[in-house]
Amino acid sequence: MMFTEDVKSELQEKLPEWEALKYLPNEKYNAMYADRIKAYGVNNWRDLFSTRQLYSHAVSVEIYQEILNEERTTGELTEPTKAAFLYVALAIDKLCDYNSRLGTWHANREVMAHTFTQHAYPIKWSYAEISPLVNEKGSDWAFEQTEKSVAELIDLVRPDIDGKALRKSDAQLSLDNNDSYTPPSVTITAKSADQLDHIPDGSIDAVVMDPPYYDNVMYAELSDFFYVWLKRTAGLILPELFTRQLTDKDNEAVANPSHFKGQKGAKNLAGEEYRQRMAAIFQECRRVLKEDGIMTLMFTHKATGAWDALTTGLVEAGFIVTASWPINTEAEGSLHIKDKASANSTIFLVCRPRPKQEEAEPVYWEDLEPKVKTAVRDRIQYYQDSGISGVDLYLSSFGPALEEFSRHWPVKRGKPRPKPEPKKGSQKLLIKDDYDPYKTTPEDVLEVARREVKEWRLRQLTSMERQEHLDPLTEWFVLAWDAFKAPKFPYDEALRLARVVGIDLDHDVVKKLAQKKQSDLELWDSATRVSSGSIGPASGSVAMIDAIHHLAYAARSRGLNASREMLEKSNLMQNASFLTAFETVLEVLPRSKSFSGLEPAQAQKPAADDFEALEQLRRLVLAEENR
Repeated sequence: MMFTEDVKSELQEKLPEWEALKYLPNEKYNAMYADRIKAYGVNNWRDLFSTRQLYSHAVSVEIYQEILNEERTTGELTEPTKAAFLYVALAIDKLCDYNSRLGTWHANREVMAHTFTQHAYPIKWSYAEISPLVNEKGSDWAFEQTEKSVAELIDLVRPDIDGKALRKSDAQLSLDNNDSYTPPSVTITAKSADQLDHIPDGSIDAVVMDPPYYDNVMYAELSDFFYVWLKRTAGLILPELFTRQLTDKDNEAVANPSHFKGQKGAKNLAGEEYRQRMAAIFQECRRVLKEDGIMTLMFTHKATGAWDALTTGLVEAGFIVTASWPINTEAEGSLHIKDKASANSTIFLVCRPRPKQEEAEPVYWEDLEPKVKTAVRDRIQYYQDSGISGVDLYLSSFGPALEEFSRHWPVKRGKPRPKPEPKKGSQKLLIKDDYDPYKTTPEDVLEVARREVKEWRLRQLTSMERQEHLDPLTEWFVLAWDAFKAPKFPYDEALRLARVVGIDLDHDVVKKLAQKKQSDLELWDSATRVSSGSIGPASGSVAMIDAIHHLAYAARSRGLNASREMLEKSNLMQNASFLTAFETVLEVLPRSKSFSGLEPAQAQKPAADDFEALEQLRRLVLAEENR
């Protein structure tokens, strides 16, 4: 076994040769969207690997190239041999994924988690790694996983051959030895989705698409991690696919502000670029699709701006949304969503070409809005009964709302809408836009959908008939916890929720009930509000959430009796608005361990402490009333 100093010495000895032969990924690290990692000394792609890891991967590349060169000296490489070398390259890349400074340990499953538990490059102070030399756990495991994937591909295209059985035997696979079976014709091409010039007009029955998710994932930047190693292995087999220094970032359909670095309004420019690219893609899909064809696409994004861009491209390309279904696609323990206000569900949209017709008369928004509300109300109970909740319930409502909108497109307003005045410093001030007061966008439709879900959820969260409505600030607090189930969530989504409730987020919420952290908003618990001096009167005269937080803090800091005395002196028990608010807040706060039996997530712990204090107070008061 080689110890760290031995490995470092060996690496230093090998470096001149390996660098000359380009075995090491010395390309400059320039992942634009996530360049904070440079503060930790990552300037080249090789810096993402420790000395031991880098040595191991470089040896793999060296051996790979040596075997490939030996094979070439015997004559021309056959197609099966090329395929074998490509699969070996993928296995080496898989090992790199589990052997970097970004690797983590999945404590619940007690296994290694790979580099991309997040769609980013966060350096880990204490990383985990796989030893390539451990039998059945290192390189053996990477090759076994690659072999498993190949067997599954065989099962797809050759159902007459048992791919799994093939893995367990030494039999040689012959694709031409079964005269009784005619395999289906499979053609695989790789081209940009906005330039499908190899496909004739109206020739495709179905298009199935998982489009880029706006600004959620920067695919090309993440692909560089694998690309820099693959170009040193697979690139020797297929050099035409590895002509670039790094992957193509310029022609990617994502909303990446880094494409406009140094320009004013970079975020909005990125959003507009995404809309234009997706519109071009949908137009090509519409061209190649038969008139009775179908397109199914899936989309997961909390931001309505992303949905607006996607749907605008759809309707402008000539599609109608005819059905929509939320489907749970994220495992509960997924590290991508753990402790985050993330969506578990993907919305599947079923689209069909809009029948060709003469210039359609526009439908007026004032007539369409009631139909959108009805469409959402008719489906929301079904979604909730099917287990859809939280932010996913809001997302699921987008489908039926967009169905109604796309069927009646184009839509315009009968009465002009006043031009909104951007706040000082807003990026929208920096972009000159021809404002159309009669224009109706998908975002208008999505706001109506949110409002309907809001009313639905508030009726669900209280057993009372809601004769007493929540005040706007308390209503926003309740809906935020109900939707996101985490104290931290995107500021833009908090803003849209505030708009639905009817409050000014920056004036009424920020620095009073929550704090803004970069592009997120983080809710405060009672202790944070009291210590910051941001909490309102204990009487609830401004908002009932103030009174509730005063009671929770009193119980947490001075004991349950102090909280009970505060409640008695305030006469809040005779206030129907307080009782409604108290009951509803208890419904949405995360449960503490003493009530649920489970330890709350670290980020939820302060709010769970509030829940415990308030629930104990409720039980104490009920016990005293029942004596």
